[in-house]
Amino acid sequence: MSTDDEARPAARLTVLTGPSGSGRESVVERVRARSPSVWIPVPATTRPRRPHEVDGADRLFVTPAEFDRRVAAGELLEWSRFGPHRRGTPYPPLRARLDAGHPVLLALDLAGALGVRATLPDVRLVLLHPPGVRPDPTVRAVAERAVTHDLTERVVDELVGLFGSSFLTPARPRVRG
Repeated sequence: MSTDDEARPAARLTVLTGPSGSGRESVVERVRARSPSVWIPVPATTRPRRPHEVDGADRLFVTPAEFDRRVAAGELLEWSRFGPHRRGTPYPPLRARLDAGHPVLLALDLAGALGVRATLPDVRLVLLHPPGVRPDPTVRAVAERAVTHDLTERVVDELVGLFGSSFLTPARPRVRG
């Protein structure tokens, strides 16, 4: 008997994208509550911390100089500017989670999602759109799946189902011969 390591699927990065107001963050929070093993990256930002936010849990609050250092060192998977501030996804902890077999969910706007797809072609891209809004065909063409956000719980069920196929499964003995 031997184990068949090739039978174990690798954990995947799933990027949930959609237009502003599509409900990405509410879906991510419910997925986190239902599937704690799905890891949600903590973004780095140069904006000031709000009173209710916890550094390192809600966001990594960094100086503009530290953000520049991370960009130059290739430590951000993607980043963008919002007004005078920037935000980005630290890559080393994300890569470590995937390498350890943990599925990862990242909510981004379309530009960020396409940037991640350019860097990591195997990313699973899920396009979330409001009911009655047809996604742009060119955007729909790059997404692995398009999901209408009509009922949040239905969307969460669908995403949790996707993550079920992202876990590393224990190797099972296989009889050869």
